[in-house]
Amino acid sequence: MEEKQLKLCMVGFGNAAAAFCQLMHEKMTVIEKDYGVKVLLTGIAGRSKGSLLNGQGIDLAALLQSVAGTGKLSGMPEELLDCSAEEVINRCNADVLVELSTLSIMDGQPAIRHIETAFARGLHVITANKGPIAWDFDRLNKLAERQNRIFLFETTVMDGAPVFNLISETLPGCKVLSFKGILNSTTNFILEEMEHGNSYQDAVKEAQRRGFAEADPSLDVDGWDAAAKTAAIANVVLKARLRPTDVDRTGISGIGIEEIKAAQERLQKFKLLCEGYIENNQVVGRVRPVLVAGNDIYSNIDATSSILTITTDLMGEISIIEKDPEIKQTAYGIYSDLLRLINLLRCR
Repeated sequence: MEEKQLKLCMVGFGNAAAAFCQLMHEKMTVIEKDYGVKVLLTGIAGRSKGSLLNGQGIDLAALLQSVAGTGKLSGMPEELLDCSAEEVINRCNADVLVELSTLSIMDGQPAIRHIETAFARGLHVITANKGPIAWDFDRLNKLAERQNRIFLFETTVMDGAPVFNLISETLPGCKVLSFKGILNSTTNFILEEMEHGNSYQDAVKEAQRRGFAEADPSLDVDGWDAAAKTAAIANVVLKARLRPTDVDRTGISGIGIEEIKAAQERLQKFKLLCEGYIENNQVVGRVRPVLVAGNDIYSNIDATSSILTITTDLMGEISIIEKDPEIKQTAYGIYSDLLRLINLLRCR
């Protein structure tokens, strides 16, 4: 009996992609044993590291060693190519696109184009990029349905925490009425640093030093990342057609140390809250700093942890917490989508 193969094409090769390849390398034997499928990586399109193609499968061990040594895809048996992501998708003879390109929070591109190209070629899609879900989910999801392709995106909001699977797989018959959450770790960390007496500016610098915040932290502190996650969740679970620019957004830069101290005297904390709910038959998305009581579960979501609470018609409120995730949890989210895709294909 011929061994079943599942060929992957990866667009984007940053830290999450490298961690996912490491996890695949470690679990390859387990996948073959438990799922009866040999997974091959046949194409990589990197923005700065270059691109590779190998229809027989790229050696993951050699790939990881090369990237660890040089920071690039050099030193591989495969020729290092200078071509677009769309060319790699079209030429790699893959079954699945794993879309891990850099987020463009203001339009979702070029990830949206990559996904469109994959569906046109008959590929299934796994993405960890929140941009397409926040900007164009309804159309892309319908495109997947028309092409009879599988479209998975668990990692787009809370790394490996099963946000969308929790709702779609484990709460049959429940209707989501609203949601709220703390979903941006950078602002959560900054607010906590200010509670320890640090100024806003010093808290931002510390977040940058630890790698939580970018050199330009505005996407986090002005609430854009939280707005994109709010739009993504609303689009999937409330069937909205929101974009990040539709979300009522207020960041944390207006909160000073005096406001933090006054809140502490009242046994309260500031948290940047993401919300999605229905008002006048319209889905509303909102991001804003709110004061939460010291005995509220939300006050204990510290450092880089996250929480999401969904309110349903039959189960009431359900909360899921992710405690201080690292890159391994992001890699697991992509890996969990891969295993789910394999199971879905087995059922066809």
